[in-house]
Amino acid sequence: MILSEESVRGSGAEGGARVGSGGLELPPGDAGHEGGPADPGEAPPTVILPTGQAAPPGAVPVARPVEIGAELDWGAEAWGEVRTRAQRAGRAYIWLNLVEQRMRAVVAAVLRPVYEPVHGDEWVVAAAGPAGQEWVRRAVAVREVSRRKGYLLDPADDNVLSFLTLPQLRELMVQHWPCFEPYFDDRREVELALDELEVTRNVVSRNRALSPTVLAQAERASARILEILGSGAGVPSADRLPVDAVEDLVGDRYADVVSVHPDRVRLQRQLPAEDLFGGARRLDATGIGLNLLVQNFSGRRMVRLAESGCRIRLLFLNPASSAVKRRERELGIRKGELSRSVEMNILHMRRVRSKLRDPDAFQIHVFDETPRFTAYLVDGDGPDGVGVVQSYLRRARGMEAPVLVLRGGGRTVVRQDAPGRDADHGLFETYREEFESVWLDSRPVS
Repeated sequence: MILSEESVRGSGAEGGARVGSGGLELPPGDAGHEGGPADPGEAPPTVILPTGQAAPPGAVPVARPVEIGAELDWGAEAWGEVRTRAQRAGRAYIWLNLVEQRMRAVVAAVLRPVYEPVHGDEWVVAAAGPAGQEWVRRAVAVREVSRRKGYLLDPADDNVLSFLTLPQLRELMVQHWPCFEPYFDDRREVELALDELEVTRNVVSRNRALSPTVLAQAERASARILEILGSGAGVPSADRLPVDAVEDLVGDRYADVVSVHPDRVRLQRQLPAEDLFGGARRLDATGIGLNLLVQNFSGRRMVRLAESGCRIRLLFLNPASSAVKRRERELGIRKGELSRSVEMNILHMRRVRSKLRDPDAFQIHVFDETPRFTAYLVDGDGPDGVGVVQSYLRRARGMEAPVLVLRGGGRTVVRQDAPGRDADHGLFETYREEFESVWLDSRPVS
């Protein structure tokens, strides 16, 4: 049945049934949905405009527009947090990279001779076996994509092994442990150390926050794995001053400076006198009183060091010189206090020298020039030298002055010198030459 327009309007006005555009009858609605409240006492709240005036009846409040990009800027605190996260992740990545490269080299050295004669270039696929077919096939596919897109920048990486992750390399090692057992003592130790690295690897690969605790755990585990896998530091002085992974890779950005300490107390926490001087072949020291050596390395220990073949040269500031008096005025101490301290140190070293069968191996000199620095150069005649250097400040004692720790031998890890260009000497060589210059102008102490 077709209704006329008047009947439709009439039925709506009388509160009867309503008919939609399709001719279907719609259910009756309540008065509250017909444009006004069902109960006059339930009137909607008045909307106040930003101008302070009331909005007309029936106005619908709309959220104020937000300026696009207003919250994109970072403050100093946010940038500081992001930089801290990046620094921790970068440090962890260096360790993970070293471990993964070493694991890859070990796996290749052990398994390649077993599988390559039979399977050729597919030896990694064969070594993975049925249990590893899924991830090794994925590595093959990623390699092919990298080839097509030009991501393989180094021909040495054009192999399946280079596309395996650290957990997959570990799986190959565990799966073929009888092949690795002759080279490593404890399989469980290797697995536990790699387990400790897995949390860090997961966090770094996804750029999530890395806590200092997890970073420290990763560094310990990485150092342990590298030790187990037999990777040496490659630096002759590593036994005396352990090489940090970050220093080993980017240390040449700062010449041969290994570390900087705000004072001598913090230096001795990281590098005790026994670690610095013990087992030295040669020891050259210059300064005012040489307290780091005289007061922190026992005379008996020094006698044994000299008897074992160490050549020792100590260069003190002359306690009777005018330079000592000027230094006393700078420090604001009583007249004669510094000179007596230096004289006592010299007398102590003379007693040590008197106990030696070869006194020429233990030389003591004094100089009269204005002291500019104190330096302790250990094994400075070879590539494994280590140096501790402090500059003298006008109002600070030697214990309070900043300390530089230097590693001799030089490094060219990150940047290679241009052809025909001489390599720059590091700070260690500079201070060693300065020591030799002052030594030539000094006087021996009988």
